Amino acid sequence: MTEQSCEPEGMIELIEMLLAERADKRTVTVPGNPLDRWNLLRALMNTREPAPAPDDMLALQDNVLARIHALRETTHVSNLSHVPLDERMALWQGDITTLAADAIVNAANSKLLGCFVPGHRCIDNAIHTFAGMQLRLACNDIMSVRVRDEPVGTATVTSAFNLPAAHVIHTVGPFVFDAPTMSHVSELASCYASCLEAAAERGFASIAFCCISTGEFRFPHEQAAEIAVRSVKDFLATDTTLETVVFNVFTDEDRRIYERLLMV
Repeated sequence: MTEQSCEPEGMIELIEMLLAERADKRTVTVPGNPLDRWNLLRALMNTREPAPAPDDMLALQDNVLARIHALRETTHVSNLSHVPLDERMALWQGDITTLAADAIVNAANSKLLGCFVPGHRCIDNAIHTFAGMQLRLACNDIMSVRVRDEPVGTATVTSAFNLPAAHVIHTVGPFVFDAPTMSHVSELASCYASCLEAAAERGFASIAFCCISTGEFRFPHEQAAEIAVRSVKDFLATDTTLETVVFNVFTDEDRRIYERLLMV
């Protein structure tokens, strides 16, 4: 959303509902600028604990997010160009929260509840923001039963709620303190394999991967891309379910890395 965007109807009412349930925020003044109002709404959603939400709040939120998604350009997996070496793989630079696929992959943290930092630029924050509060609630339901952190290298599938995608596959990548170890390499490969297996088991035709662990988790971009491409190629060599695996990149640097790996 920008200052020039048309503000969705109901945004102010939703902000007021979220402020009303927060004792520490009841004295906050709703900004007069539409962009500032969106930033406040996002911050309130990002920091909301996974407590049950009233139906009218969720309905209003869904309406606001639907209007926001209508202002953003949705890209359908079926419209992507496949790479020359494999017609089942595609490279796409863009915002994964605008991609319509059977599943998009979220680089999650071990609590699986999304990023609680207001307006943070990580993909975990973006996916939870545009999916809506139901995603954190669904993840909390799962984690409450498991009573443990999500292990590195596994995959958990949820609905995508308000996103253009149908599902979100959450995976926790390895955190690199210095140079990646062999354990880090194995764990990152497991992230891709686990997500692909989860997608194939459910009969999904398409899945889109973000650049797992290369942001806050500090895995070197080029090495991570090599692991990603190798893992996908190995899986597709024996799988017949998946029709399109998308490598989603956001930065020009990552696009150039994947082009070198995929376009030769």
